[in-house]
Amino acid sequence: MMRLLTKIGAFASVVAGGTYYAKTSESVSSLGIVRFGRAASTAAKIAVDYKILFHRLDKDDPQYPEEIHKLHLISAYRLYDLCCQNGGAFIKVGQHIGTLEYLLPIEYVQTMKVLHNEAPQSPLEELKTVIHEDLGQTVENMFVEFDPKPLGAASLAQVHKAKMSDGRIVAVKIQHPKVKAHSFVDIRTMEFLVHALGWVFPEFDYIWLAEETKKNLPMELDFLNEGKNCEKVGRLLRKFKFLKVPKIYWELSSERVLTMEYCEGGKVDDVKYMKENNISVNKITEHLGELYSEMIFVQGVVHCDPHPGNVLVKQTKHGPQIVLLDHGLYQTLTDEFRVRYSQLWMSMIKADVKGIKEHAEALNVGDLYPFLACMLTARSWKAIEAGIDKHKPSSQEETEFKTMAGSYFLEISSVLSRVPRQLLFLLKTNDVVRSIERTLHSRSSSTAFLNMTRCCVKAVADWEASRCHNWRCRLRTELNRHFQLAKITVFSIYLWLLDTRLFGPVLQSKFSFSGDLR
Repeated sequence: MMRLLTKIGAFASVVAGGTYYAKTSESVSSLGIVRFGRAASTAAKIAVDYKILFHRLDKDDPQYPEEIHKLHLISAYRLYDLCCQNGGAFIKVGQHIGTLEYLLPIEYVQTMKVLHNEAPQSPLEELKTVIHEDLGQTVENMFVEFDPKPLGAASLAQVHKAKMSDGRIVAVKIQHPKVKAHSFVDIRTMEFLVHALGWVFPEFDYIWLAEETKKNLPMELDFLNEGKNCEKVGRLLRKFKFLKVPKIYWELSSERVLTMEYCEGGKVDDVKYMKENNISVNKITEHLGELYSEMIFVQGVVHCDPHPGNVLVKQTKHGPQIVLLDHGLYQTLTDEFRVRYSQLWMSMIKADVKGIKEHAEALNVGDLYPFLACMLTARSWKAIEAGIDKHKPSSQEETEFKTMAGSYFLEISSVLSRVPRQLLFLLKTNDVVRSIERTLHSRSSSTAFLNMTRCCVKAVADWEASRCHNWRCRLRTELNRHFQLAKITVFSIYLWLLDTRLFGPVLQSKFSFSGDLR
């Protein structure tokens, strides 16, 4: 096995020799064989190093933690360099890895997280060519002003600010010229390498990552699809007055160009901006929780890329506003999965271990249900059994949890390979939203659990009502729905009174419970 890996690495290194010319010849660098060579060479080196370490040291060896940390770090930097050199879809996957804070070793996550802010830019003239090819007009004819400096650059596109002849300010998202051409080869390369590594390391099953990239990348490369998603989520979530999505200008859009309303605001993780503009971090995290609870549990249509660059905040006369950008990647949940997921969350909030086991096993994780519960809540199993709504996470628990991905890599890998594909991006979304909350140092509150529980109750009640065949069943379902919601309302009033100076001390002296949603 070691000889085979070494031969693969040697061959790939020869092919990747084109990287030398890449520094002086962009056309050579963009050749599929060169891009494949880089990827194969990097994968082979990483695989050989891990095989050597696992052969040399047992997991119980005292030196193992330090050695595996060093190897994770070295391998993560190799992977980062590969993503930067190949660009496009590779950066997209690297950014995905950078969001899986509780699912992958922290060395990989921290290294790849940099890609959210350091995606390469395309020359302006090349972008203007894309616009002319797709829309049949020059930039000068379309806009009276076009800022040559991008507002932001991402793995697949970059965005420029422009001014239309009637004075409207717009943001023009333009796809990097070579991304679509490279995407087919890049996806095939990832598929091959992930399957090869899965053969070398049967216990590390990350084939799902390549499969999900293969399925989702074509949709993300179609900006007309992104525009439709933007309008759809605006309709579905119109009841939230604090949410804004940009207006799409269809006459100036195509598969590779998306012209939309320019929306101002600071990044959702910019604490300094929020302080300067008197924006409540607690209100923002509460609003984010409301949005994603509604999307996941009630609507079943989920924005799957809420990293800070895609979520802006601003202060308005009506209070804090959240601007949701980049609608290229959405996950549509089936009703059956959505209801089962709601039941699982209700069980976790209630500390109902039997219910957690039942609903997690229905999601195909078997006896690894404690790991799935920990991955979803970012809490220890001990905290889940005690009630996650009753106890704030201690600094010790948070530290232990951050190292969980490294310590239980095999178990987490197994969970990810077993669960329905719909759940994979929800795990990513959970991690990103939690990361934002942690960056903002927002106050831990039972309000988030109350909002989530309301949405779960609605999802389950709607499902049960749809399966009723007579008025007695429908009446029973509605009565149970209103009873559950009334309990939540009463408890929310109790929490509000607990925060007041007049009633707080009295209630604390008379009631010993705190945060019990059961």
